[in-house]
Amino acid sequence: MDGERKRGERLRSFAYGAALGASAAIAAARRRRPRRRQRETPAGLAAFEDAPCYRETVERERDAS
Repeated sequence: MDGERKRGERLRSFAYGAALGASAAIAAARRRRPRRRQRETPAGLAAFEDAPCYRETVERERDAS
């Protein structure tokens, strides 16, 4: 009788875990991801070239030539 009781508890625990995991998967699938906003600042090299320190360096090199 004790073996059957343990088997039943394991089965119930497995069923609860499966239901919880399935509900978490469904909730994650339903969750909407926020839309990516368009950048206000330039990306990549354009951002670097707009930096004040870069502009100063270019001006110094231009004046030195």
